[in-house]
This record gives sequence, C-alpha cells and structure tokens, in this order.
Amino acid sequence: MVQDEKRFQIHIDAEEPISHSRTHDVGSYSTPEVERPWRSHKLTMRQRLNHFTWAWFTLSMSTGGISLLMFAQPFQFQGLKVIGYIFYISNLIIFTGICTGLMLRFVFHRGSFAKSLKHEREGFFFPTFWLSIATLITSTARYAIPHNDTNLIWAIQLAFWAYALFTFLLAIGQYSFIFAAHSYGLAQMMPTWILPIFPIMLTGTIASVIAESQPDIRAVPIVVGGLTCQGLGLSVAFMMYAHVVGRLMASGLPNREHRPGLFMCVGPPAFTVLALIGMANGLPDNFDFDNDKFIDIHMIKGTALMIAVFLWALSLWWFFIGVIAVLQARPKYFHLGWWAMIFPNTGFTLATIALGKEFKNVPIQWVGTGMSVGIVLMFFVVLQANIKAVWRQDIMYPGRDEDFNDH
Repeated sequence: MVQDEKRFQIHIDAEEPISHSRTHDVGSYSTPEVERPWRSHKLTMRQRLNHFTWAWFTLSMSTGGISLLMFAQPFQFQGLKVIGYIFYISNLIIFTGICTGLMLRFVFHRGSFAKSLKHEREGFFFPTFWLSIATLITSTARYAIPHNDTNLIWAIQLAFWAYALFTFLLAIGQYSFIFAAHSYGLAQMMPTWILPIFPIMLTGTIASVIAESQPDIRAVPIVVGGLTCQGLGLSVAFMMYAHVVGRLMASGLPNREHRPGLFMCVGPPAFTVLALIGMANGLPDNFDFDNDKFIDIHMIKGTALMIAVFLWALSLWWFFIGVIAVLQARPKYFHLGWWAMIFPNTGFTLATIALGKEFKNVPIQWVGTGMSVGIVLMFFVVLQANIKAVWRQDIMYPGRDEDFNDH
C-alpha cells in the first residue's frame, strides 16, 4: 500500500498517468475502469490548468446552440426571447472564460500550446474553438444586430468571409498535419476525426442566418460561398462516416465512457438541412439564375427541401444509433465528450423545426418543440455533471482529459 502511494505521488509530480484500474467489461471488449485515488491527492489550480483542454469549447458550442434554439421555436411565448438572450450572454461569458483558461495554461506551462495542437487526441478538439465562434456569429446576428443597421450588417458580412477563409485553411492544414504526423488504426476511429472539417461546414449555416438580412447584391455571393463550404464539409464527413461504420463493424462500439461521442455523426447532415433551407430562403425573391425562369427561386427552394428531407433521415438514423449505444452501457465518469449529446442534437432539432415550418406541418413543429425541451433538460444534466467533475477532480487532472489518449 505504501509502495502504491509512492508511485502515485511520483505520478502527480511528473503529471504522467499511471493506471490504477481493474478490468470491467463494457460493451464489446474489456477496458480499464479507473478508480478514484486522486480524490485524496489535491492538485493546485496551476497544476490542473495544464489539463484545461481545447475540448472545453464544447460547452460554449452547446450554450450558443441553445440560444439559437430558443430563437427558432415555432411556438413563441412572452419571455422566450429573453431566455434565448440569457443563453447568448452566458455564451459570451463562457467563451471568454475558456479563452482565459487556455491562455493561462499556455503561459504557466511552456510548450503546452504547440503540444496541444500536435497531440494525437487533443489536437482534434482545436476546431471546437472555431465552432464556438460560428455559434457566436449566428447568435449575434439573431440577437444583437438590427436589420436596418448598415454598419453592423457590413461587420457580420466581413466576419462571415473571414470565418470562411480561416476554417478553409484549418481544414487543409490540420488534416495535412494529421496525415503526415500520426498513424491511426481503424479500431481507434472516433467521430472526433470529423471535427477539423466541421467548422467550414458551419459556414453554410452562418450564410443561412445572415443572408436574409443582407442586401440582394450581397446575399447571392454569401449563399454561393456558404453552399460551397457546406458541400466541402458534408463530402468529407461522408468519407469519415465510412470509417466510423467500418470501425463499428470490425471492433464494435466504443468503450462506455466515450459512446456519447457517437452523436457527433448526427451533426453534419442536420446542419446541412438547416443550411440548405436557410440559404434558399435567403436568396432574393426575384432570383433567376439565367433569366429564363427555369432555375429560379421556386425551383431552388423545392430542390433544397427535397435534399433536406433526404439528409434529415440520415441524422435520425445516427441519432438512434447513439441513443441505443449509450443506453446499452451508460458512461460512469464525466468527460467533456458528453457535450456531444447537446450541440449536434441541437442542429438536429433545429433542422426538424425548419422542416416543419417549410411544410407548414403543425405536428412536426410540435415534435421539434418536444425535442427542444429534451435538449434543454439534457443541457442542464450535462452542465451539472461537468461542474461536479471539476470539483471532484474527475477532469482537469493527469490522465483524465483529452490530452491523454485512452482509446
């Protein structure tokens, strides 16, 4: 027992994870179920900040998603917009706090910035920073920019094109680095591999939100740019889906603690549904591609709606795959990957509401409302689990975060 305590103290000092585990069968294979000896070994906040990872931006993404969900509700009531505004302000505070935490980590622990980007697991979460910015741009357009404010409309347009440029460079640069620096087996495949392409895909979602508030002469280029980026993101996501299914067929479901990550697969088709419908509605009412009344606004809207229904079904399939996987072996210890149960499913809910509005189908709109209630409740379930995990040292601790490859 004394020897184990000495080993653990060395582990604390070096901040290198040592396994205190026993075998526990979860799903299709055995994985270590970690005991909690660290509860009697407190670290300083400075030590714990070394494990404050990029994955914390999943909290910001989810909070911003809820604010957009409040705005999009088909059945509004007095005070709902105020609730959405509270989530919007909360997201601004959370985003600022996460940025501050990461800056402190990189200042206190030299070399941790480059290490975090190059890490075989944590590096995949760097795009969540850009996804958080996407939610800030869209929610700012919804809550903070009046339609008649010319200066702010120009500002949101510049933000859109800057975001498109940076996320395009991210999609190329990060995958190029991964292809050159790391080697992953199919059995290791996780939906987080999709994350580097996710930010540029949300360029289409941003376009769908801001195009309707732009003058006609600027709305068309924004929609074309958004459609291009959305197409790139969805195409790469489809290629990644092949690896996800291959991994599930060959190696079974992920270990119990990481199964919520399967919900990431819900996001790409869901946000594409939202983007297609929104961009089609954002085009000028008199839009005609070549002035022959063939490819006009009515044809574009009809085509967008048909493709949207097609993709919505794919999101529905992935949603139930994720639900069944999590219910078969519910995770015991909190990981920031739990936020995957919120943000992608928020996109799925928004897509459902958008389809209900387009079809003018009240039952579908009520389904979207019911899904919204479920998402908000789950948000607070995950939030309280996150807070408890920080307090109990279940996260922000050596070997317990995304800077440690445990799958």
